[in-house]
Amino acid sequence: MLSKYGYIRVACVVPALKVADPGFNLTVIEKAVRDLSSQGVSLAVFPELCITGYSCADLFYQETLLRGAMEALVELTDFTNGLNTTLVLGVPVLIDGRLYNCAALLNGGKILGMVPKTFLPNTNEYYEHRWFASGRHLSRKEIILSEQIVPVGTDLLFYAADLPECVIGVEICEDLWSVKPPSADQALAGATIIVNPSASNELLGKASYRKGLVKQQSARCMAAYAYSSAGPCESSTDVVFSGHALVAENGELLAESERFNFSTSNIIADVDAKRLVHERLRNSSFLFETSSIIFRRINFSVGKYCPHDSGSMKLLRPIKPLQFVPANTEDRSDACKEIFSIQSQGLAKRLLHLGTSRVVIGVSGGLDSTLAVLVAARAFDILGLDREGIFCVTMPGFGTSQRTRNNAEKLPLLVGATVKTIPISNAVSQHFSDIEHSNDVIDIVYENSQARERTQILMDFANKVGAFVVGTGDLSESALGWCTYNGDHMSMYHVNIGVPKTLVRYLIEWCADEVFDGEASNILRDICATPITPELLPLSDGKNSSQETESIIGPYELHDFFLWYVVRCQFEPDKILFLAQQAFGQKYTSTELKSWLRVFYERFFSQQFKRSCMPDGPKVGSVALSPRGDWRMPSDASVAMWLKALD
Repeated sequence: MLSKYGYIRVACVVPALKVADPGFNLTVIEKAVRDLSSQGVSLAVFPELCITGYSCADLFYQETLLRGAMEALVELTDFTNGLNTTLVLGVPVLIDGRLYNCAALLNGGKILGMVPKTFLPNTNEYYEHRWFASGRHLSRKEIILSEQIVPVGTDLLFYAADLPECVIGVEICEDLWSVKPPSADQALAGATIIVNPSASNELLGKASYRKGLVKQQSARCMAAYAYSSAGPCESSTDVVFSGHALVAENGELLAESERFNFSTSNIIADVDAKRLVHERLRNSSFLFETSSIIFRRINFSVGKYCPHDSGSMKLLRPIKPLQFVPANTEDRSDACKEIFSIQSQGLAKRLLHLGTSRVVIGVSGGLDSTLAVLVAARAFDILGLDREGIFCVTMPGFGTSQRTRNNAEKLPLLVGATVKTIPISNAVSQHFSDIEHSNDVIDIVYENSQARERTQILMDFANKVGAFVVGTGDLSESALGWCTYNGDHMSMYHVNIGVPKTLVRYLIEWCADEVFDGEASNILRDICATPITPELLPLSDGKNSSQETESIIGPYELHDFFLWYVVRCQFEPDKILFLAQQAFGQKYTSTELKSWLRVFYERFFSQQFKRSCMPDGPKVGSVALSPRGDWRMPSDASVAMWLKALD
């Protein structure tokens, strides 16, 4: 059920119209709406003046054309009775002796309202002042059309009574290009979906600029933006129209049309109205700003005429399995470069502040400690420090494999760091004896004693050499509490704390490709191929680790997915499970997804006490868990409501 989760299916249509032929255009629009209705579309946006064609020019003075447009509008309104789709389309409307370029909203056999265009372009190829008046000059609040009292004005917002998060605002073409688009006030007054019937001609470079405008305005308004522009069937006397259609949501492009298509075409996307409401709740600028316009509220029903809640319908929007990892290779490379710079600059600043040229890092041959070493190397280069001041301490224990030990000892040498090996087995065995714990009892004491022994060594060795300890744990481990309290949980500066586990591997691969070569690059690739493990249990065959993290707490790709939607989007458990099924349905069963989501919630709530006293570390993305910054949560909060909602 899509509306249950706050989704509304939106289409932008570019009809294959005929200029100055409302009867023909009516037929084309009706056929398009029938097709869209069968696909569960709740809101369909057509171009500016599409009932007549935008390029009618002085024919707009002709009473024959205007009468034909009104007759087509009335017939189209009747056509919507009983359909499951609300229409937004452009039509010329004569009011009190002035002609207005309007967008009409049709729903369930009624004209909900008409919004006139505010900003009329009148330069270069545009002459709209020749035919139309601005909506600013409209003094009427209502008109009578086909025995209906129809609200008109630039102060209309359309509220879906049965989907409260869906509030529609309207601006037309040039309104978007103005210094202060009407959508800004509409969003501040509650509009979550901005629709724009447009007629933007094509020029070299204009398409990318237009797309940028739509994305940016959707981001500024924290809204969805549905833009449908006139197509190539418009007159090509002096300009050409391409039929550019776009749907964006909070700065992200959900769908884009193929331009220059002489057939009727459309794009469809599921807009997440609930997410937009959540985004606004957590944005202080939005909370303390108010609209300069008092809007009239026009109520309508999505559900009454739009029964699109089919549980079998697939969500029509991109749901990335790896939310923290850019899908595009070039974008991913740019992101890795930026994150690596943030991490290394943060560490460099801490070195400057403390006036030291030495750090100590516990290295294991795993992903996180490897990334910490690479970041330290870059930070030392930034400050012109000798990399020998990076003391990499490897501390083999009961579960250390030869593969990870070799990588832990070789890589630091290849990057010019200082390596020191300090085995911990004897010290931990002595500790077991001191606290009367048997070496043969494999339990949490067995594991955590090793982690705390390693941290003690790092702290004391750092004192000895005049350094500070750089932590290696990442964002995903912090979210799950997968770290030993006062063990690997603790350091003086936590360079990886803003990086989720699914991104750590890509960062190291990027370093292997872009920063290092030869044997160092080969070792980095081998580290990426090594299963994730804390290596705290005895080796299974004397050689290989018997402990793999993801078999215990669940796949990190799932937990990072859950983390994004729990913390970044604030979604409810059942919606997160629904999205996980969309993203991972081919790889995991619904039962598995639900089970691991339950694990996430249980661990996320129970392990907050570790995050409440976590060390300093740089934020690198839009999700962070620092108690001094992004995430404030009581350590003893109950998870019961979230688990109940999931069940």
